[in-house]
Amino acid sequence: MDEQNTQSVVGRTAPQEAAAEQNPKLKQLQEGILSGNIPQMVLNIISYALDLRSSDIHIEPETYTVRLRYRIDGVLRQIVEYPLNIHPAVVSRVKIMSNLKIDEQRIPQDGRCAVTTKDNREMDLRVSTLPTVNGEKIVMRIQDKSRKIPDLPELGLDPHNFQLLTEALDLPNGIILTTGPTGSGKTTTMYSCLNRLNNIDVNILTIEDPVEIQIDGLNQSQVHADIDYTFASGLRTALRQDPDIIMVGEIRDHETIQTAIEASLTGHLVLSTIHTNSAIETLTRIDNLGVAPFLMASTIELIIAQRLVRKLCQACKVPHTPDENEQRRLKMAIDNLGVPGIVTEEQTAKPNFFKESEHGCPECDGIGYKGRVGLYEIMRMNNQIRRMILDKDSALDIEKTAMKSGMVTLEQDGVIKAMQGITSLEEIYRVAKKMEL
Repeated sequence: MDEQNTQSVVGRTAPQEAAAEQNPKLKQLQEGILSGNIPQMVLNIISYALDLRSSDIHIEPETYTVRLRYRIDGVLRQIVEYPLNIHPAVVSRVKIMSNLKIDEQRIPQDGRCAVTTKDNREMDLRVSTLPTVNGEKIVMRIQDKSRKIPDLPELGLDPHNFQLLTEALDLPNGIILTTGPTGSGKTTTMYSCLNRLNNIDVNILTIEDPVEIQIDGLNQSQVHADIDYTFASGLRTALRQDPDIIMVGEIRDHETIQTAIEASLTGHLVLSTIHTNSAIETLTRIDNLGVAPFLMASTIELIIAQRLVRKLCQACKVPHTPDENEQRRLKMAIDNLGVPGIVTEEQTAKPNFFKESEHGCPECDGIGYKGRVGLYEIMRMNNQIRRMILDKDSALDIEKTAMKSGMVTLEQDGVIKAMQGITSLEEIYRVAKKMEL
């Protein structure tokens, strides 16, 4: 493809024509594509992704061009396209950086690399390649080492949920589980909890895959499944290291949860993550892993289910009037709140909702949203719920009891944040399950 065609590809697919002039790094990226300077182009791709607060970079070959997209605030956004003929060189450059086999294009590969940008920002990249009919697709997960770990209130925890969580963190032993889909902020929540617990008089060990953020004062260990160093074996080893608190990256099997339970029963506080859709479904998942009900009831202290939603741009958000169906759902969500005073009478009588501006503004780069906030569903164990677990009551009955005891569901927490003007109802129902009408 000649230079004229290259220019048309780059110019045609930029998300906003004026963006290159407004953002010098996008202009540098486009110039790198035009010049064919592959090392500089790859570095510009990564640097610009950092500027836009991206979590993932997608480089996807299509029939005639290659599409570059960033996942920003949980949503994929197209940035530019570049000619297909330079894609093999881009793939080779990324493979060299992450110690992958350049000549192997038939099977997927996974690798990691450390990158320092020109403005001295350090990050780790988890690189995945996938053969497709048009060539190899690359996805890079960005782990920004310069990113500050937010304190718990900064994550979006309201005072009620914050109190539930801090009370559980003060316990001498037990299991605290965080659940949610990939990319819902579970690891950040765990690190925020560990930051609170990180004192000179406690020994904290973590077993992770991988160690995403290094924190002074923590003994962090990375598992290696290829040499049989797994979460379960790492957890057993951690118990011989005189720990007070243990964080296990993820509970995936019976062996890991059984070892975590043993650690809890022997006087340790254990924090971990698990993949389920809600706090109540976590109990079902643990039961399916073969854990006896009496062990579940005696060790699990708190379950956090969470999601991330985009925050409305405060500079350009516009009022929104819920339709009749939305109003019914909102009334049900508020009426079923088991926590008195969490929503004021004034908010209930005259709720104010907002949505994103159709065209956005320069502050949010024309999107209407900027940044993300967590939705939290926190179930604190009490004797009534423990008794229901022992009696093998249904998940639906346990959920009703938990809500009466003060559990705020993901939908309810989202509705409260929408009433506060933090996010939109559309965003809430994009990630949160609706209550049955």
